[in-house]
Amino acid sequence: MFETPDELHGLQVLLDTSLAGSGSHLKSIIRPGESTLDAEQVVRVCQGMCTLAIATVTRRGEPRISGADGHFLHGRWIFGTHRQAAKARHLAARPGISATFMRGEQLGIFTHGHAVPLNPEGTSSDLTWPAIRDHLVNHYDGDSDDPFWDDNVWYRIDPSWMVAYSTDPVGLLDQQPPV
Repeated sequence: MFETPDELHGLQVLLDTSLAGSGSHLKSIIRPGESTLDAEQVVRVCQGMCTLAIATVTRRGEPRISGADGHFLHGRWIFGTHRQAAKARHLAARPGISATFMRGEQLGIFTHGHAVPLNPEGTSSDLTWPAIRDHLVNHYDGDSDDPFWDDNVWYRIDPSWMVAYSTDPVGLLDQQPPV
């Protein structure tokens, strides 16, 4: 677990306010205390690499979706793509993003927000980039001198909305390793 108590509190506030401001249809499916996960539970189920569905928008307003390796660090999704990829071009022009992490019908974590480049080309990196880069190099058993790390742009999603759903939160968490 990488989250500080303040980060967990902020994540819990985000989860609570997102669900509270949602429409009646979503609230009929995702019911607090019954089919929701709290911040600590979200952190537990998002250990390691999580395959995300990332949604961006073209300049003509057409939606595009693709997969990406996601890492949940400090209460935020981190993901990367090649600097020349379509999603990198979309996010450079329109940083609005949606990301979904799902495991069948058991789990869904849905996030909307803005993508913030952590290692933009030609300008200084985000202050958090060195620690995140170390985490990623370690996770992928990589070589920190490999040009791969510079050929790709890595993003943090600063969420404005996030909900976490599970058909069986207790059963789901029983399957998770302790953090």
